[in-house]
Amino acid sequence: MSSSVKLYSLDFANVKTYLFAAIFIVGNLLLPQLVHQIPQGGLIFLPIYFFTMIAAYKYGIRVGLLTAVLSPLINSLLFGMPPAAVLPIILIKSVFLAVAAAMAAKHFGKVSIFGILLAVLAYQIVGMGAEWAMTQSFAAAFQDIRIGYPGMLLQVAGGFLVLKALEKG
Repeated sequence: MSSSVKLYSLDFANVKTYLFAAIFIVGNLLLPQLVHQIPQGGLIFLPIYFFTMIAAYKYGIRVGLLTAVLSPLINSLLFGMPPAAVLPIILIKSVFLAVAAAMAAKHFGKVSIFGILLAVLAYQIVGMGAEWAMTQSFAAAFQDIRIGYPGMLLQVAGGFLVLKALEKG
C-alpha cells in the first residue's frame, strides 16, 4: 500500500524550512498535552515523535531535525514533559527518527507504509540501544516497545494517513 506524493528537501536558507518546522513543533506541543490526559498516555502513545516523523518524511532532514530537537526542548521547558532526566534519550530517539524518516522518504520516493515502518523500527532499535547503554537497564530501554507499541502503530498508520492527506502540497 503506497501512494505518490511530492516530497521535499528544504535547506536552512529557505524560510519555508522554519515555517514548516514551527507548524510541526506546535503539533508536537499540542498532541502530547492531549495524550497526557490519559493515564500513562505519553508512555503508551509516544506523542512527541508523531509530527517529527511526518516533518522529516515530507519536508526533509532539516525540517525533521528542527522539529526533533526543538519539540522535546520546548515541551520540557513549558510543561516539564519530558522530564529533564529523560530528555537526552528522547532527543537521541527524536533525532534518529528524523534521520530515518528522511532517509526512507528519499529511498522510496513516495509515501510507503513499509518505509514509515522501517523508520519507526530503526529509531526504536537504535534508541533502545542508546538508552540501554546510558541507563544500564534493559527494562528501561525496552519500555517503548513493551508499553509504547500502540504509539508505534499510530506513528506508522497515522503517519501514513497524514502524509497521504498532504499529497496535494
